[in-house]
Amino acid sequence: MTQSILPSAERPQVTNNLSENVILTTVDDLYSWAKMSSMYPLMFGTACCFIEFSAMLGSRFDLERFGIFPRMTPRQADLMITAGTITMKYAPALIRLYEQMPEPKYVIAMGACTITGGMFSVDSPNVVRGVDKLIPVDVYLPGCPPRPEAIMDAIIKLRKKIGNESIQERHIAQQTHRYYSRMHTMKAVEPVHDGQYLASPQRLAPPPELAPGYDLPLPTAQPETVAADDRYSV
Repeated sequence: MTQSILPSAERPQVTNNLSENVILTTVDDLYSWAKMSSMYPLMFGTACCFIEFSAMLGSRFDLERFGIFPRMTPRQADLMITAGTITMKYAPALIRLYEQMPEPKYVIAMGACTITGGMFSVDSPNVVRGVDKLIPVDVYLPGCPPRPEAIMDAIIKLRKKIGNESIQERHIAQQTHRYYSRMHTMKAVEPVHDGQYLASPQRLAPPPELAPGYDLPLPTAQPETVAADDRYSV
């Protein structure tokens, strides 16, 4: 009975099976495994879709089990989830953030407003109708807004896409599929607020309609006279 309880003092034997001691793989598989197991998304959001993205970072969904940890700067992130509406005014900032991200980098278009413009695609001239007009998109995630489970499903699909990539083909890979969206039919006009409004002709010279009135004498204000007895009256 005592011999069965005590641990064995024998040294572990090294197995002779090669498959249990040596791992054989390729550089592509090792590189893709390292990329898909440590994706760092950028903390980026412009509208209500970011609320769902923030909920996914909580303990209920536990996004960190995929090795995903959000970063606050684009120079340390390799995944951009465009969570929210992209307007014409914000488009240059989005492109700048994307260009500051190091290679290899990936994009998930999250929400209907990001993919096609959503409910703003018909009567709003200041919303970009499809973020793929600005940056290449790897995974489209429809919904208004998508739930955290849908975001995790999009991340799993992106991981599968990364796992099938090759180092030699990554620099020549281009976006092959684009979501159909309405084109912008806007006319380019001259800017109204150009910062030179103080030097405009209307500011430097009065309008012709008001020019005759500048020669009229201005009425002088009469000083108020207060009686000595009324100064201290209640």
